[in-house]
Amino acid sequence: MDKRYLALSLPEQLDLRRQAIEDVLAHPEWPLREAIRHLKRTMRLTSAEIAKLAGVSTRTVQDIEQGRSEGTVQTMNRILGILGLRLGVVRVSPPGF
Repeated sequence: MDKRYLALSLPEQLDLRRQAIEDVLAHPEWPLREAIRHLKRTMRLTSAEIAKLAGVSTRTVQDIEQGRSEGTVQTMNRILGILGLRLGVVRVSPPGF
């Protein structure tokens, strides 16, 4: 947990996790970098902690957060997988079908 914050109990940590999930799901218009930044802030984690949990490099997380990289689908699924989320692709029918 980010040392700028006081330690939280397990129930408090779970509440933050639930809130982070709900916020991301409620805002599908957010770019991926905004979703990652929000998850990090809400769950009070550092980039290094998110990276370790996701099994990716800290640099990868920082690059996505700062807009230097969009990240691959696999990388995003690793990061979102921390919360049991998965990046998806859906078919959009052209207008008139």
